[in-house]
Amino acid sequence: MPESKGRKKTPTSRYQLHPQRKQRSKASPKWFAPAMASLMVVGIAIIVWNFFRNNGNSFDPGMMWVGLGVLAAGFFGISFWK
Repeated sequence: MPESKGRKKTPTSRYQLHPQRKQRSKASPKWFAPAMASLMVVGIAIIVWNFFRNNGNSFDPGMMWVGLGVLAAGFFGISFWK
């Protein structure tokens, strides 16, 4: 009488003796951190310039949002730095 093949067992990751190691991700280029830092400095400079132009008489909310957007882009970019 022939023997049955049986079910194939799938290895589970729960009971592995040697877990798989995570691969290291690439490091960021050397220019990345200074570029993001300069974006943050430019954003702060735009905000400060907006407050102090024309002796504080002409505050532009649109320019404030531009400065905050550039500043936020720098903070968002620096979060990916490795």
